[in-house]
Amino acid sequence: MNRKTEVMQGTLGLMVLKTLETMGPLHGYGIARRIEQISGNVLSLNYGTVYPALLKLEQEGCISSEWGVSDNNRKAKYYKITRRGRKQLQESAESWEQTKSILDRFLTLGEEAR
Repeated sequence: MNRKTEVMQGTLGLMVLKTLETMGPLHGYGIARRIEQISGNVLSLNYGTVYPALLKLEQEGCISSEWGVSDNNRKAKYYKITRRGRKQLQESAESWEQTKSILDRFLTLGEEAR
């Protein structure tokens, strides 16, 4: 069963920043495909999801962009993480780790009694 799922609210920015930190500058399509690949093709990203997130991150100063030429020789906007974006990535990752830890405690409640 190859069921795709939506991106959890509040996680896309973190995934975009981590992708850019790891891969270096990428265009929007490349970012979306890489996120899908890392998710094991469980997440499904479309333009209506990715580009507003990129715009928001750029307006916040977390990423910057410049025009370049893609592998298929087309004009494309390339995004890269900024110093502010690296700081945001660290803070967001720590916050999600804390949230994950709390949820893990709730999801295992009662298991220790078995």
